[in-house]
Amino acid sequence: MASHRRPKQPSRARVTVLTTAAAAAVAISAQAANAAPSEKPSKDEVKAKVDKLYEQAEQATEKLNGAKEKQEKLQKEISTIQDNVARGQEELNELRDSIGLAAAAQYRTGSIDSSLQLFLSSNPDDYLDKASTADQLSAQQVEALKKIQEKQRALAQERAEASDKLKDLATTRAQLAKNKKDVQGKLAEAQKLLNSLTAAERAALAAADARASRSASERVDLGNSTAASSRAAAAFAAAQSQLGKPYVYGATGTASYDCSGLTSWAYAQAGVSIPRTSQAQANAGTRIYSVSQLKVGDLVLFYGDLHHVGLYAGNGQVIHAPRTGTVVRYESISNMPFQFGVRI
Repeated sequence: MASHRRPKQPSRARVTVLTTAAAAAVAISAQAANAAPSEKPSKDEVKAKVDKLYEQAEQATEKLNGAKEKQEKLQKEISTIQDNVARGQEELNELRDSIGLAAAAQYRTGSIDSSLQLFLSSNPDDYLDKASTADQLSAQQVEALKKIQEKQRALAQERAEASDKLKDLATTRAQLAKNKKDVQGKLAEAQKLLNSLTAAERAALAAADARASRSASERVDLGNSTAASSRAAAAFAAAQSQLGKPYVYGATGTASYDCSGLTSWAYAQAGVSIPRTSQAQANAGTRIYSVSQLKVGDLVLFYGDLHHVGLYAGNGQVIHAPRTGTVVRYESISNMPFQFGVRI
């Protein structure tokens, strides 16, 4: 007789596991089906990102310029102090020699006093303050010893100042290296983005920049605006002579410029020395907060942190070195967040 035993049913736990696994597989399949492949950014998106990186690079460039300027200033100050210390040491040696000659003369006559002997073997600071010592010296000897004392104190102070400035210089050099690395990092990141484009897309962007630079240099109506002074007019004329020169971070001419490099060079041609960085140039003269009151040759500062500067050209235009990949050119003042002008 055939067996009619019912097949063994799976346990409840096994059913639960199988059901969960099946649901997970369905969910993964659905996600895979719905997931869109990652899209390559468009040429315009890449350009927007690159422009932002260039702006950040310019911010870092102005910090770099500031660190360079501080380094040069500290090096000059340290050199001056070291020269002063060297001269002071010579004067000190001469004073000591004169006291030594006086002591030698007294020794030959047998009249050298004990206090002068003490001086010749130790620092006069220890006994000049004692009245009993001063009483034993001639007025001329007291005066000579006081001069030596003052010279020693001055030299000690100058040496301490030089030491502090050397420490500051080491810190500044470290900051300089960091700022340079920041600039190079932003530029490398921008270049990586540009390299992600096709050759045709890169060529199109380059052509657009070239057209913008040509049109900004050749077909700009500057109106009939006048300069605030002859030096401002001379600075503006100097900047105009550099139209078409490329932007290079840290450059001050005449082959290339960054923004503050152009403005400081232009004013130097007018015989006026202004600071190197845009932030420092913001305090170089009288501030003008209304665009309508700007005159040709006024400095114009942009962005909240004042990391960009140009010269007012008239009729709402500025002449400036914009950013990496561009050249010195005219541009509408409304294209950037204007903060204020500075009349030199």
